[in-house]
Amino acid sequence: MLYWLFKVLQAHHVISSGSALGVVIFRSALAVISGFLMVLFAGGPVIRWLKRQKLGDQPEFHNETLNALTADKADTPTMGGILIIGAIILTTVLFARLDNFYVRMGLVCLIYLGGVGAVDDWLKLTAKRRTPGARDGFFWWEKILFQVGLGMILAFFIYHHGSYHQAHYLNWPLLPRDIVLPAWLFAILTICVIAGTSNAVNFTDGMDGLASGCMAIVGFGFMILAYVTGDARWATNLDFNHIRHSGELAVICGAVAGSCLGFLWYNCNPAAVFMGDTGSLPLGGVIGYVAVVIRQEPMLFLVGGIFVIELMSVVLQVSFFKATRGRRLFMCAPIHHHFHMKGWSEPQVVVRFWLLSALFAAGALALIKLR
Repeated sequence: MLYWLFKVLQAHHVISSGSALGVVIFRSALAVISGFLMVLFAGGPVIRWLKRQKLGDQPEFHNETLNALTADKADTPTMGGILIIGAIILTTVLFARLDNFYVRMGLVCLIYLGGVGAVDDWLKLTAKRRTPGARDGFFWWEKILFQVGLGMILAFFIYHHGSYHQAHYLNWPLLPRDIVLPAWLFAILTICVIAGTSNAVNFTDGMDGLASGCMAIVGFGFMILAYVTGDARWATNLDFNHIRHSGELAVICGAVAGSCLGFLWYNCNPAAVFMGDTGSLPLGGVIGYVAVVIRQEPMLFLVGGIFVIELMSVVLQVSFFKATRGRRLFMCAPIHHHFHMKGWSEPQVVVRFWLLSALFAAGALALIKLR
């Protein structure tokens, strides 16, 4: 919206063509600040509304020790992800180019997964459970089905939109630069990345401030990567695929980082609100979407290292449990609960994971020239 206003004023010679509003990285920085302030000022009223709706979470695990450790979190309002998603959408509308294909598809990804997460949270909190005595929203396979469907839709449109530039080429370390992905392989990769990242952030969202703090760091990292990929000079210098018009995704990533920082104001220990699946599913999904568009999927393993560790801890725990017929690799999965049960306080786990996340992101940015 502001970019459109800038173009109108520029056309009428009210402002010069060199105005900062025309620069993607400047608007991305404004998106960080705007996202933070929107959540900060809207947080109080939204949290009070969630409490009036009696949308309090009841943390419940298949582990008595963990249930005892999290007993004080009972009735904390959840579905706070509506704060984050709302701020990202408004900030993107304000500062991004809405005529940009990648921006529009990013908003589709955000709204779609936000809707899936909201329905999942609502079923957990208000509806009669489909399994007697259980506290379930969607079954796991239903959630995966929604994510796969979104991945297929996005893959189709991204692939065909990117027919005339480097959007189909792999840009992975240690592999040749001339490998072109056929449509079917591009679709599989897109589905795996979006579903995997969405679920990884969902698994990480289990302690006060853990997912929101790590997500803010990852948002900053991908804001830089999206800007570099969309700028021909930077992309050439750093040996990235230059994806035309993808630089506008830096605005969405900036909005993600700022909104998560604003949410952290209320979500830090002791949390006044949880994001729930309403926030975790779309946050992970939209970062996965950005990684696919800018052809930087391996960077998810580096910038989002904490999310990878959390996801793999669940996969390893389940696999080991089934292979050994009942034995456990960790005391509890995801792995942040393992350290909590080992004696680390919750703030210790969260802050140490933030530090690791910051190191992963810094390491990834330091290695971008090593292709």
